[in-house]
Amino acid sequence: MALKATRLRCLCAPPLPTIKHPLYPIRTFATAISEPTEPTAPPTSTPRRSPTTFKDRLNAGPSLAEFISPPAEDDEPVIRTALVGKAGKQKEITRLPSWLQTPIPNNANYKSIKRDLRGLNLHTVCEEARCPNISDCWGGSDKSAATATIMLMGDTCTRGCRFCSVKTSKTPPPLDPHEPEHTAEALKRWGLGYVVLTSVDRDDLADGGANHFAETIMKIKSKAPSMLVEALTGDYAGDLEMVAKVATSGLDVYAHNVETVEKLTPMVRDRRAKFGQSLSVLKHAKEVKDGLITKTSIMLGLGETEDQLWETLTQLRMINVDVVTFGQYMRPTKRHMPVHTYVTPAIFEMWRQRALNMGFLYCASGPLVRSSYKAGEAFIENVIKKRARENQTAIAEGAIADSFATTTAS
Repeated sequence: MALKATRLRCLCAPPLPTIKHPLYPIRTFATAISEPTEPTAPPTSTPRRSPTTFKDRLNAGPSLAEFISPPAEDDEPVIRTALVGKAGKQKEITRLPSWLQTPIPNNANYKSIKRDLRGLNLHTVCEEARCPNISDCWGGSDKSAATATIMLMGDTCTRGCRFCSVKTSKTPPPLDPHEPEHTAEALKRWGLGYVVLTSVDRDDLADGGANHFAETIMKIKSKAPSMLVEALTGDYAGDLEMVAKVATSGLDVYAHNVETVEKLTPMVRDRRAKFGQSLSVLKHAKEVKDGLITKTSIMLGLGETEDQLWETLTQLRMINVDVVTFGQYMRPTKRHMPVHTYVTPAIFEMWRQRALNMGFLYCASGPLVRSSYKAGEAFIENVIKKRARENQTAIAEGAIADSFATTTAS
């Protein structure tokens, strides 16, 4: 068998001499790669390509501006979903409508108020309940323009409502005896014209915390007599004597939230919070103090019907509730009730008009409205001051009339 000769060359050997041949040009490795294997003639016309419709479809679709701009309110679906995660392990999440998206709080006034609260060991429902308005309410041009709802008696509630993110426990920490003084001092520093106080439910206390609440209000009035105070209280397990104690402590507005319609109350609120019990609290507060403004709040989007809302407003007017607010329920965590419907701003406006037509003194209604919404506070503040001026005028006119009658008789 004939062996085929094989030429081997050491890699360290010097390069082979280049031999120029008239018929074969010199070709390097680079030129061998870049040059085509077959010689081609220079193009004399534009090469023909297979037609494509991709460019036509792209031009017919939405522009970049239309893609990145928020959709119109009427065109936006009530509930939007999106897929997140890697392929094969994606899950569907619910995205908030554009009218519920709020900025992250990060301004100087927000940080200043937060430092004051932590320095005095105070809590706010703005933080504990994850209110979406915290950037708006705490972000005023100065502290006097800000609104913070102080939460008394700690940050742990004895009830477990299915919509609320406040911590719960059967045995929360004991009350801070210095809290009334610290709260009054903090509010005096801020120089607010109107303040909202609220509290967790304290069913572990014999009085439900009513005396602690009343003491705080009295200390605020002693340090800042012109400051108007709204108290958003619990139901004190139906103890109307405790309701009267808070209502007569120097309060200007007594607020207690029914939260939802009567039929949904057992599914939404703690089993100890009953719709009829809440109505009795609002009614009794109105009866024990003449001229006291009463206020309540209702969440929409929990599955309530139009007829149920009409019935709820009718019952509130029957006990002379002055102010009602409507806001969108927003699920704080996955452990809480899911949102049934995201209600549009147009529907909120419709219910605002209906409430005013029924005779309510004021109604704040909107997706981001909460029971302590500052627009409502500004209106109520004006109402209270107007009533005070009218009372002073009436007293002055009565004194002049008595003086004139005495002079005439003599």
